[in-house]
Amino acid sequence: MKKPNVYVTRMLPQPAVDLLREHCEVEINPEDRVLTHAELLEKVRGRDAVLCLLTDTIDEAVLAAAGPQCKIFSNYAVGFNNIDVEAATRHKIMVSNTPDVLTDATADLAWSLLFATARRVVESDKFLRDGCYKGWGPMLLLGLDITGKTLGVIGTGRIGANFAAKAKGFKMKVLYNDLEPNPAFEAETGGVFVDKATLLKEADFVSLHVPLLPSTRHLIGPAEFKLMKKTAVLINTSRGPVVDEKALAEALQLGEIWGAGLDVFENEPAVEPELLKCENAVLLPHVASATVETRTNMGLIAVRNILAAMKGETPPTLVNRELLA
Repeated sequence: MKKPNVYVTRMLPQPAVDLLREHCEVEINPEDRVLTHAELLEKVRGRDAVLCLLTDTIDEAVLAAAGPQCKIFSNYAVGFNNIDVEAATRHKIMVSNTPDVLTDATADLAWSLLFATARRVVESDKFLRDGCYKGWGPMLLLGLDITGKTLGVIGTGRIGANFAAKAKGFKMKVLYNDLEPNPAFEAETGGVFVDKATLLKEADFVSLHVPLLPSTRHLIGPAEFKLMKKTAVLINTSRGPVVDEKALAEALQLGEIWGAGLDVFENEPAVEPELLKCENAVLLPHVASATVETRTNMGLIAVRNILAAMKGETPPTLVNRELLA
Protein backbone atom coordinates (compact mmCIF):
# COMPACT_ATOMS: atom_id res chain seq x y z
CA MET A 1 0.00 0.00 0.00
CA LYS A 2 1.32 3.40 -0.97
CA LYS A 3 2.38 5.57 1.95
CA PRO A 4 0.79 9.03 2.40
CA ASN A 5 2.82 11.92 0.99
CA VAL A 6 3.58 14.56 3.64
CA TYR A 7 5.39 17.88 3.43
CA VAL A 8 7.04 19.44 6.50
CA THR A 9 7.80 23.15 6.26
CA ARG A 10 10.77 23.18 8.69
CA MET A 11 13.05 20.62 10.31
CA LEU A 12 11.63 19.25 13.57
CA PRO A 13 13.15 17.29 16.49
CA GLN A 14 14.33 13.91 15.24
CA PRO A 15 11.88 11.66 17.18
CA ALA A 16 8.96 13.38 15.44
CA VAL A 17 10.60 13.05 12.04
CA ASP A 18 11.38 9.38 12.66
CA LEU A 19 7.78 8.62 13.62
CA LEU A 20 6.44 10.39 10.54
CA ARG A 21 8.90 8.65 8.19
CA GLU A 22 7.93 5.29 9.65
CA HIS A 23 4.44 5.67 8.21
CA CYS A 24 4.70 8.25 5.41
CA GLU A 25 6.73 9.47 2.48
CA VAL A 26 8.18 12.70 3.83
CA GLU A 27 9.81 15.76 2.32
CA ILE A 28 11.21 18.41 4.68
CA ASN A 29 12.32 21.93 3.90
CA PRO A 30 16.11 21.51 4.17
CA GLU A 31 16.76 25.17 4.96
CA ASP A 32 16.35 26.66 8.42
CA ARG A 33 14.11 29.48 7.24
CA VAL A 34 10.47 30.30 6.56
CA LEU A 35 9.37 29.43 3.03
CA THR A 36 8.14 32.23 0.81
CA HIS A 37 4.49 32.15 -0.17
CA ALA A 38 5.43 31.08 -3.69
CA GLU A 39 7.58 28.24 -2.36
CA LEU A 40 4.80 27.13 -0.05
CA LEU A 41 2.32 27.03 -2.94
CA GLU A 42 4.67 24.83 -4.90
CA LYS A 43 5.62 22.47 -2.07
CA VAL A 44 2.09 21.69 -0.80
CA ARG A 45 0.74 20.63 -4.21
CA GLY A 46 -0.46 17.05 -4.30
CA ARG A 47 0.29 16.33 -0.65
CA ASP A 48 -1.91 14.16 1.52
CA ALA A 49 -0.90 16.19 4.59
CA VAL A 50 1.18 19.20 5.51
CA LEU A 51 2.94 19.78 8.81
CA CYS A 52 3.30 23.54 9.11
CA LEU A 53 4.54 26.06 11.64
CA LEU A 54 3.11 29.22 13.17
CA THR A 55 5.46 31.18 10.91
CA ASP A 56 3.78 29.79 7.78
CA THR A 57 0.84 31.75 6.36
CA ILE A 58 -1.71 29.15 5.36
CA ASP A 59 -4.27 31.14 3.38
CA GLU A 60 -6.93 30.30 0.81
CA ALA A 61 -4.37 30.07 -1.97
CA VAL A 62 -2.17 27.59 -0.10
CA LEU A 63 -5.13 25.44 0.88
CA ALA A 64 -6.41 25.41 -2.69
CA ALA A 65 -2.95 24.55 -3.99
CA ALA A 66 -2.75 21.51 -1.73
CA GLY A 67 -5.57 19.91 -3.68
CA PRO A 68 -8.72 17.90 -2.87
CA GLN A 69 -6.76 14.84 -1.72
CA CYS A 70 -5.18 16.79 1.17
CA LYS A 71 -6.64 15.70 4.48
CA ILE A 72 -4.92 17.87 7.09
CA PHE A 73 -2.68 20.83 7.87
CA SER A 74 -1.12 19.94 11.21
CA ASN A 75 0.13 23.11 12.91
CA TYR A 76 3.22 22.82 15.10
CA ALA A 77 1.94 25.39 17.64
CA VAL A 78 -0.81 25.89 20.16
CA GLY A 79 -2.03 28.94 18.25
CA PHE A 80 -3.44 28.70 14.74
CA ASN A 81 -4.02 32.33 13.75
CA ASN A 82 -1.61 31.69 10.85
CA ILE A 83 -4.21 29.42 9.22
CA ASP A 84 -7.44 30.50 7.56
CA VAL A 85 -9.51 27.89 9.37
CA GLU A 86 -12.75 28.88 7.63
CA ALA A 87 -11.13 28.38 4.24
CA ALA A 88 -9.69 25.04 5.38
CA THR A 89 -13.16 23.92 6.42
CA ARG A 90 -14.56 24.94 3.04
CA HIS A 91 -11.88 22.84 1.38
CA LYS A 92 -12.72 19.98 3.75
CA ILE A 93 -9.18 20.08 5.14
CA MET A 94 -8.69 19.37 8.82
CA VAL A 95 -6.60 21.75 10.96
CA SER A 96 -4.92 20.65 14.17
CA ASN A 97 -2.66 22.24 16.77
CA THR A 98 -0.47 21.22 19.72
CA PRO A 99 -2.14 22.47 22.91
CA ASP A 100 -1.35 21.57 26.54
CA VAL A 101 2.16 20.28 25.90
CA LEU A 102 3.77 23.74 26.03
CA THR A 103 1.75 25.13 28.94
CA ASP A 104 4.41 24.67 31.62
CA ALA A 105 7.26 25.80 29.41
CA THR A 106 5.49 29.00 28.38
CA ALA A 107 4.35 29.83 31.90
CA ASP A 108 7.88 29.21 33.18
CA LEU A 109 9.30 31.50 30.52
CA ALA A 110 6.84 34.24 31.50
CA TRP A 111 8.15 33.99 35.04
CA SER A 112 11.71 34.12 33.71
CA LEU A 113 10.88 37.37 31.95
CA LEU A 114 9.21 38.77 35.05
CA PHE A 115 12.25 38.08 37.23
CA ALA A 116 14.75 39.16 34.60
CA THR A 117 12.99 42.48 34.09
CA ALA A 118 12.25 43.22 37.74
CA ARG A 119 15.77 42.36 38.92
CA ARG A 120 17.56 43.80 35.86
CA VAL A 121 19.28 40.51 35.13
CA VAL A 122 20.25 41.27 31.52
CA GLU A 123 21.56 44.73 32.42
CA SER A 124 23.55 43.30 35.30
CA ASP A 125 25.07 40.58 33.17
CA LYS A 126 26.16 43.10 30.53
CA PHE A 127 27.46 45.47 33.21
CA LEU A 128 29.75 42.77 34.56
CA ARG A 129 30.89 41.43 31.18
CA ASP A 130 31.70 44.98 30.01
CA GLY A 131 34.15 45.34 32.91
CA CYS A 132 32.06 47.94 34.74
CA TYR A 133 31.80 46.00 38.00
CA LYS A 134 34.23 47.49 40.54
CA GLY A 135 32.62 46.12 43.68
CA TRP A 136 29.39 46.03 45.65
CA GLY A 137 27.52 49.30 46.02
CA PRO A 138 24.30 50.19 47.88
CA MET A 139 22.75 51.81 44.81
CA LEU A 140 24.05 49.41 42.18
CA LEU A 141 21.43 48.19 39.67
CA LEU A 142 18.46 48.39 42.05
CA GLY A 143 15.42 46.42 40.94
CA LEU A 144 11.93 45.61 42.15
CA ASP A 145 10.64 43.28 44.86
CA ILE A 146 8.41 40.46 43.64
CA THR A 147 7.31 38.46 46.69
CA GLY A 148 4.10 39.80 48.19
CA LYS A 149 3.30 42.10 45.27
CA THR A 150 0.16 42.21 43.09
CA LEU A 151 0.09 40.17 39.90
CA GLY A 152 -2.35 41.03 37.12
CA VAL A 153 -3.19 38.26 34.66
CA ILE A 154 -5.11 39.04 31.47
CA GLY A 155 -6.39 35.83 29.90
CA THR A 156 -7.22 32.74 31.98
CA GLY A 157 -6.69 29.87 29.58
CA ARG A 158 -4.32 26.98 30.25
CA ILE A 159 -1.16 29.07 30.20
CA GLY A 160 -2.62 32.01 32.12
CA ALA A 161 -3.92 29.69 34.83
CA ASN A 162 -0.63 27.80 35.05
CA PHE A 163 1.31 31.07 35.28
CA ALA A 164 -0.97 32.49 37.97
CA ALA A 165 -0.93 29.30 40.05
CA LYS A 166 2.84 29.63 40.40
CA ALA A 167 2.37 33.03 42.07
CA LYS A 168 1.35 31.24 45.27
CA GLY A 169 5.00 30.45 45.85
CA PHE A 170 5.72 34.17 45.98
CA LYS A 171 2.73 35.05 48.20
CA MET A 172 1.33 37.37 45.55
CA LYS A 173 -2.17 38.77 45.31
CA VAL A 174 -3.62 37.76 41.94
CA LEU A 175 -6.03 39.96 39.99
CA TYR A 176 -7.37 38.73 36.66
CA ASN A 177 -9.42 39.89 33.73
CA ASP A 178 -11.13 37.93 30.98
CA LEU A 179 -14.39 38.05 29.04
CA GLU A 180 -16.18 36.80 32.15
CA PRO A 181 -15.34 35.50 35.65
CA ASN A 182 -13.62 32.10 35.69
CA PRO A 183 -14.50 30.08 38.81
CA ALA A 184 -12.00 27.33 37.96
CA PHE A 185 -9.20 29.88 37.65
CA GLU A 186 -10.20 31.40 40.99
CA ALA A 187 -10.22 28.02 42.70
CA GLU A 188 -6.75 27.18 41.37
CA THR A 189 -5.07 30.54 41.87
CA GLY A 190 -7.08 32.51 44.44
CA GLY A 191 -7.44 35.18 41.77
CA VAL A 192 -9.95 38.02 42.02
CA PHE A 193 -11.89 39.09 38.93
CA VAL A 194 -11.66 42.83 38.14
CA ASP A 195 -12.17 44.99 35.08
CA LYS A 196 -9.15 45.71 32.91
CA ALA A 197 -8.73 49.29 34.10
CA THR A 198 -8.68 48.25 37.77
CA LEU A 199 -6.16 45.52 37.05
CA LEU A 200 -3.85 47.90 35.22
CA LYS A 201 -4.06 50.50 37.99
CA GLU A 202 -3.40 48.08 40.85
CA ALA A 203 -1.04 45.43 39.50
CA ASP A 204 2.71 45.60 40.02
CA PHE A 205 3.19 43.04 37.26
CA VAL A 206 0.85 42.53 34.29
CA SER A 207 1.14 39.33 32.25
CA LEU A 208 -0.74 38.75 28.99
CA HIS A 209 -2.11 35.31 28.06
CA VAL A 210 -4.78 35.99 25.44
CA PRO A 211 -5.18 34.62 21.91
CA LEU A 212 -4.73 36.97 18.97
CA LEU A 213 -8.19 38.03 17.83
CA PRO A 214 -9.53 41.26 16.34
CA SER A 215 -10.69 42.16 19.85
CA THR A 216 -7.24 41.61 21.40
CA ARG A 217 -5.11 43.37 18.79
CA HIS A 218 -3.46 46.32 20.59
CA LEU A 219 -5.25 45.33 23.76
CA ILE A 220 -2.46 47.20 25.52
CA GLY A 221 -1.68 50.62 24.06
CA PRO A 222 -1.17 54.28 25.03
CA ALA A 223 -4.28 54.55 27.21
CA GLU A 224 -3.43 51.36 29.10
CA PHE A 225 0.16 52.42 29.80
CA LYS A 226 -1.10 55.65 31.32
CA LEU A 227 -3.24 53.63 33.75
CA MET A 228 -0.34 51.48 34.93
CA LYS A 229 1.94 52.24 37.85
CA LYS A 230 5.27 53.86 37.07
CA THR A 231 6.81 50.87 38.84
CA ALA A 232 4.81 48.32 36.84
CA VAL A 233 6.24 45.61 34.59
CA LEU A 234 4.48 44.27 31.48
CA ILE A 235 5.06 40.68 30.37
CA ASN A 236 3.92 39.32 27.01
CA THR A 237 4.30 35.68 25.97
CA SER A 238 1.00 35.50 24.06
CA ARG A 239 1.09 37.14 20.64
CA GLY A 240 3.02 40.24 19.58
CA PRO A 241 0.16 42.33 18.13
CA VAL A 242 -1.64 42.20 21.49
CA VAL A 243 0.69 45.06 22.47
CA ASP A 244 1.13 48.31 20.56
CA GLU A 245 4.90 48.08 20.23
CA LYS A 246 5.50 51.74 19.36
CA ALA A 247 3.40 52.85 22.33
CA LEU A 248 5.29 50.44 24.59
CA ALA A 249 8.65 51.85 23.52
CA GLU A 250 7.41 55.35 24.25
CA ALA A 251 6.03 54.33 27.65
CA LEU A 252 9.37 52.74 28.57
CA GLN A 253 11.37 55.73 27.38
CA LEU A 254 9.14 58.22 29.22
CA GLY A 255 9.14 56.14 32.42
CA GLU A 256 5.40 55.58 32.33
CA ILE A 257 6.15 51.98 33.37
CA TRP A 258 9.24 50.39 34.93
CA GLY A 259 9.95 47.75 32.32
CA ALA A 260 8.73 45.05 29.98
CA GLY A 261 9.61 41.46 29.18
CA LEU A 262 8.62 40.26 25.71
CA ASP A 263 8.96 36.96 23.89
CA VAL A 264 6.71 37.93 20.97
CA PHE A 265 6.54 40.92 18.63
CA GLU A 266 4.12 42.61 16.25
CA ASN A 267 6.03 41.93 13.06
CA GLU A 268 8.32 39.02 13.85
CA PRO A 269 11.17 38.67 13.32
CA ALA A 270 11.36 42.47 13.06
CA VAL A 271 11.24 44.42 16.31
CA GLU A 272 10.28 48.06 16.74
CA PRO A 273 13.64 49.92 16.51
CA GLU A 274 12.84 52.21 19.44
CA LEU A 275 12.13 49.16 21.60
CA LEU A 276 15.61 47.83 20.88
CA LYS A 277 17.03 50.98 22.46
CA CYS A 278 15.20 50.41 25.77
CA GLU A 279 17.50 48.92 28.40
CA ASN A 280 14.45 48.44 30.63
CA ALA A 281 13.06 45.87 28.19
CA VAL A 282 14.07 42.20 28.15
CA LEU A 283 13.55 40.91 24.61
CA LEU A 284 13.61 37.23 23.67
CA PRO A 285 13.33 35.63 20.18
CA HIS A 286 10.03 33.73 20.66
CA VAL A 287 11.50 30.92 22.76
CA ALA A 288 8.68 30.26 25.25
CA SER A 289 8.29 26.64 24.20
CA ALA A 290 12.00 26.14 23.45
CA THR A 291 12.89 23.22 25.67
CA VAL A 292 14.08 19.92 24.26
CA GLU A 293 11.22 17.99 25.85
CA THR A 294 8.49 20.45 24.91
CA ARG A 295 9.51 20.94 21.28
CA THR A 296 9.88 17.17 20.83
CA ASN A 297 6.43 16.52 22.30
CA MET A 298 4.95 19.24 20.08
CA GLY A 299 6.37 17.45 17.07
CA LEU A 300 5.03 14.09 18.19
CA ILE A 301 1.55 15.53 18.69
CA ALA A 302 1.63 17.16 15.25
CA VAL A 303 2.68 13.86 13.67
CA ARG A 304 0.04 11.84 15.55
CA ASN A 305 -2.61 14.23 14.26
CA ILE A 306 -1.47 13.49 10.70
CA LEU A 307 -1.35 9.74 11.26
CA ALA A 308 -4.88 9.75 12.68
CA ALA A 309 -6.16 11.72 9.69
CA MET A 310 -4.46 9.29 7.29
CA LYS A 311 -6.28 6.40 8.98
CA GLY A 312 -9.65 8.12 8.69
CA GLU A 313 -9.70 8.80 12.43
CA THR A 314 -10.29 12.09 14.22
CA PRO A 315 -7.00 13.88 14.99
CA PRO A 316 -6.63 14.19 18.79
CA THR A 317 -6.38 17.99 18.70
CA LEU A 318 -8.60 18.83 15.74
CA VAL A 319 -9.44 22.55 15.56
CA ASN A 320 -12.27 22.65 13.00
CA ARG A 321 -14.49 19.97 14.51
CA GLU A 322 -17.41 21.20 12.42
CA LEU A 323 -16.00 18.92 9.70
CA LEU A 324 -17.19 15.96 11.77
CA ALA A 325 -20.83 17.04 11.66
